[in-house]
Amino acid sequence: MLKRKDIDKKYKWDLSAIYPDAEAFEAGLALCREKIKAFSQHEQNMLSGGEALLSALVDYTDIERQIEKLWAYASLSFSVDTSDNAAQAMNARVRSLVNEASEATWFVGPYLLRLDGETLSAWLGECPELSRFKRLIEKNMRDKPYTLSDECERLMSTLGDALGSPYEVRAIFSNSDLRFGKIRDEDGKAVTLTDTNYIPFMMSSDRRVRRAAFHTLYKTYGQFANTYATLFYSRVKEECTLARARGFKNSITASTYRDEVTPAIYESLISAVNEGLPVLYDYYELKRRVLGLGRLHLYDVYAPLLSELDREYSYEEGVRMVLEAVEPLGEEYRATLCSGLTERGWVDVYPTAGKRGGAFSAGGPDTEPYILLNYASRLDDVFTLAHEAGHSMHTYFSVKNNEPHNSSYTIFVAEVASTVNELLLAHRLLRVATSDEERLFVLNQLMETYKGTLFRQTMFAEFERDMHALSEAGTPLTKDVISEHYLELNRRYFGGGVTVDGDISLEWCRIPHFYTPFYVYKYATCISAATAIVKRIESEGEEYVKKYLDFLRAGDSCSPLDSLRIAEIDMTSPEVVRAALTEFASCIAEFKEIYNKNNK
Repeated sequence: MLKRKDIDKKYKWDLSAIYPDAEAFEAGLALCREKIKAFSQHEQNMLSGGEALLSALVDYTDIERQIEKLWAYASLSFSVDTSDNAAQAMNARVRSLVNEASEATWFVGPYLLRLDGETLSAWLGECPELSRFKRLIEKNMRDKPYTLSDECERLMSTLGDALGSPYEVRAIFSNSDLRFGKIRDEDGKAVTLTDTNYIPFMMSSDRRVRRAAFHTLYKTYGQFANTYATLFYSRVKEECTLARARGFKNSITASTYRDEVTPAIYESLISAVNEGLPVLYDYYELKRRVLGLGRLHLYDVYAPLLSELDREYSYEEGVRMVLEAVEPLGEEYRATLCSGLTERGWVDVYPTAGKRGGAFSAGGPDTEPYILLNYASRLDDVFTLAHEAGHSMHTYFSVKNNEPHNSSYTIFVAEVASTVNELLLAHRLLRVATSDEERLFVLNQLMETYKGTLFRQTMFAEFERDMHALSEAGTPLTKDVISEHYLELNRRYFGGGVTVDGDISLEWCRIPHFYTPFYVYKYATCISAATAIVKRIESEGEEYVKKYLDFLRAGDSCSPLDSLRIAEIDMTSPEVVRAALTEFASCIAEFKEIYNKNNK
């Protein structure tokens, strides 16, 4: 694996657009700390009138904005080298600053709850500029049933720095300290296995390599499974305790409440996907047949169906393919994305020693919408680029069209724009394919997207729901309890046609999303929404694209369900999920038809 210093500058993001250097970061930190200290002046007069409330909210959101900028610089610096002690220290100092801000601004939410509709309307009339914060005020007033006494809220505000440790410990241990040893690649060469290159090895056409990567990875996780169980259980207890302290029925209710939805949407997703499991079983039987295996094992499920068509895609080629795919979204979308990917330093492209695995997009009002990749020149990496580019363009439109405090769209809709881009890319590649082999190859990628995003993420969501429920019922989440339940879930989701190797019982150890409770279900709801959106983009063209872009522009100016309704998507209906299942089934049917024609 290359060292960061060996990577060309054009393939590394430019964080100097946030702060030119560490000295400027320190100055920003000091300035923000001064603003936090000065905020206490608002406690006595915040509710004395419209102008006073406006002044308090301007300062409050300015502090949030500065912290977001500081956090971006610190966390992005850490992400490219998790062994960098200076970056770790920056992260710790920003976390401490967040706690200071929480303590200093504790009264904002509780005081807003003292407002009544009549008073707020009067103040909005007297001070029209206050309307900039109407959405923020209304969201806070919505929290009234779950807001504690002033004394308790002040106490809760002091806990920030003590929370989140399980996530931090897991991240440091997994990314910096854990070693998986070596396996032999397709050429028989001994290579170091990492969490980053694990999936590429699992996509190898050589079954020996896949099997070795699978068993070697989980053998290592097994050595530390008790530690991972303790970390995970600590995070679950943290979430459940906070939910109970605020009066929520349980942690899933608290989490979906923050998303401005209800557990009914979560449960509806799980129910609909379980109904559709026969379609998934059909897919695995197709994979077994095409791979020519007597029995499909879990280390086979990532194997490409047509490995002979696999090839490398340079980053530049990947950018071109993504830009061609998003052309239906209009010139502003395409030109802005082109500039970001090629000129403005949005992307950190290649894996390097110590770099965080996976991919993400992160940005806000005072930063570029940065993208972290671990690009390995596979078609899957091109789809990852399209996915993260969707996030970044969502951020671009949201920031451009909203007040800064209304520009952070909620996680419930965050995966819609990213998945729209993935589907647009897949559909374009199908249209321009010049042979049945190419079509089959792209259909394989599309089927993998539905399998991984709709079914796998729903399985994760079901696991999280069950783990939190067990904890709330008083069952300790030991390694054995967690692993046994996870194994049974895999058996149900993979069905009787797949050999569910026992090592998979430890897969929960390697999923960082479980430390952000009730996050993963949104991937599944979002691919469902994205499927409906892409179908309408392709059938209705520019007329519908305007509605979709208006959804991107909405940001957090309205609830996530209402923002999706702008694009005429109703996520309260299970039919949205069922339509996505139908689309997956149609991909399988098309693949079968082409494959059978060529393999009589």
